[in-house]
Amino acid sequence: SMQNNTSKMVTLLGKIRKQMNGAVLDTFRYYGAKYGMNYGVAIHSIRQMAAEVGTDHDLAKFLYRQQVRELQIIALWIADANLVVGSELDFWREGIVNSELAEQAAQGLLCNVADMSFVTNWCSGDNSLVAYAALLAASRSKNISEQIIQSAVIEAVTLNADNHLVAQGAVALLCSAIADRESLIVSILEQLPENRTAQLVAEEIKWRLEFGC
Repeated sequence: SMQNNTSKMVTLLGKIRKQMNGAVLDTFRYYGAKYGMNYGVAIHSIRQMAAEVGTDHDLAKFLYRQQVRELQIIALWIADANLVVGSELDFWREGIVNSELAEQAAQGLLCNVADMSFVTNWCSGDNSLVAYAALLAASRSKNISEQIIQSAVIEAVTLNADNHLVAQGAVALLCSAIADRESLIVSILEQLPENRTAQLVAEEIKWRLEFGC
C-alpha cells in the first residue's frame, strides 16, 4: 500500500542521512540531469541497503518516482526483473536521465530481464543515455543473441555520432562477446559508420583484441 511504501521510504531516508557524505558529493561526476536530492552516499552502501530490503517491486516503483538519487538507485536493485515487460520497460526507461542511473539500471535490473529484445529498440531511439543503459545491460546479460549485439551496436553508434558514453557501452558489449565471437566483432566493426563514436570503439576494441580484454 501507499502508506506502507511511505513508511518504508522514511526508514530508508533515515539510513541514507546517516551515511550522507559531503566528500563523495564534491567528486560527483555523471552526465545528464541533476538529481532533485543527492546525499552523496557511496554506491556500495546504497546496494547494501537494497540487499537488506530484498526484492520488492511495488516499493521499487514508488521509490523510483522520488527525485532522490539514493532512493532511485535502491529502486533499481530491488525491482523484480521478471515483471519488467511491455509498458513496465517504458516506466524504467523514462527514469534514466543521467549516466549514473543508466549504469545502475543496467547492472541492477535490466541485465536480468528475460527478453532482451528491448535492447535494439532502446539503441535505435534518439536518447543516448537510454542507449548506453541498453548496451551495458546487454553486456551483462546471460542470454544475448548475436543479432541483438550486432543491431544494438550499429544502431547506437550510427545515431550517436560523437558520444563517449555510447562508445563505452558499445565497447562493453563487444568485449563481453570477444571470447567466443571474435569474427562477429570484426564484422560489426566493418559495418560501423565513419564517425567519432565508431572511431573510439574501433580503437579500443582493436587494442583489446590484440592484448585481451
